[in-house]
Amino acid sequence: MNENGYTVQEHFKNRVPEVKATYTAILKAAKKFGPVKEEAKKTSIHLVRKSAFAGVATRKTALILTLKSDSDISSARIAKREQASANRWHLETKLETPTQVDSEIVNWLRRAYELAG
Repeated sequence: MNENGYTVQEHFKNRVPEVKATYTAILKAAKKFGPVKEEAKKTSIHLVRKSAFAGVATRKTALILTLKSDSDISSARIAKREQASANRWHLETKLETPTQVDSEIVNWLRRAYELAG
């Protein structure tokens, strides 16, 4: 349990197994770039380098991955986009299975990781 009283495991209660497996695939991919800290929050899990580069919100049968970006990404996979500042975007994609953590997602993850350093 962290300082705010939330744990990573709590986010996977009452979820289908694919949700945890998908999260594991994201974490495994991110850790190939360097150190990653998991910070459990009330509604999501933040993946942190020096600052957060990704957020994971679990749902019953899927998870919502929010990535930091320095530009908008034109892709049908982006369900929601928000321009946080002049050079910061938050991009959301819904993932239901670990196989959806493919080279495209890993590239976005790498870019987000680099921005958080």
